[in-house]
Amino acid sequence: MGQTASVPKPGTQIQVIGAGLPRTGTASFSTALAILLDGPVYHGGTQITRGSPCELKSWIRILRAWLEGDRATVLSLIKVRLNGYAAITDTPGCQLLPELLQLYPDAKVICTWSNLYADGRRFNSEKEVSDTIPQGVIYSRHVAWLQENVPAEQLVFFDVREGWEPLCKSLRKDVLTDIPFPHVNDSEGVARTARYHAQQALIRWAAIFAIAGIAITGFMRL
Repeated sequence: MGQTASVPKPGTQIQVIGAGLPRTGTASFSTALAILLDGPVYHGGTQITRGSPCELKSWIRILRAWLEGDRATVLSLIKVRLNGYAAITDTPGCQLLPELLQLYPDAKVICTWSNLYADGRRFNSEKEVSDTIPQGVIYSRHVAWLQENVPAEQLVFFDVREGWEPLCKSLRKDVLTDIPFPHVNDSEGVARTARYHAQQALIRWAAIFAIAGIAITGFMRL
């Protein structure tokens, strides 16, 4: 995940739907997209854990409406939440692809598959992952759904280890040669997020104790 939440830019519209599942290089992919599209990218994991509390609340509302089958509300809430972003990546977006495709039918759909690990192992292809680890079965089903439901000319599979060239070409952008391709470690991102929330919890408890201390002092003075 990224280190900080992105801020929406008025007038910016979704150009890319990131269909890659979590832990497939979505943080690196998001950073690269922000450079190429010159706009903020909604990396779900980062926005929900590092953004405003309204981020989490809005997705709870969206998922509740989704479970209730209220598609109109789901579409309306997603559109509001993604207003001002150039792309969406990671979860929960990658679990709401039918809705995203309906809202943004012209967006390029890019599925990352790199950085899939199991017991420290790294794999060289989607099929190798599927054949080796149980989670790969889920990924293979995800890929199959994409291939069945997204037009071939709109769908791209991207390995972040390949760098700028395939990504730039898929988006019809000049290949960047003067900027290194960003490589953000998802595991380190998870650790940073855990530390962040631990610090925030300590701050909140410190505030609670401070308020309690002030109240006790006030009562003692009565």
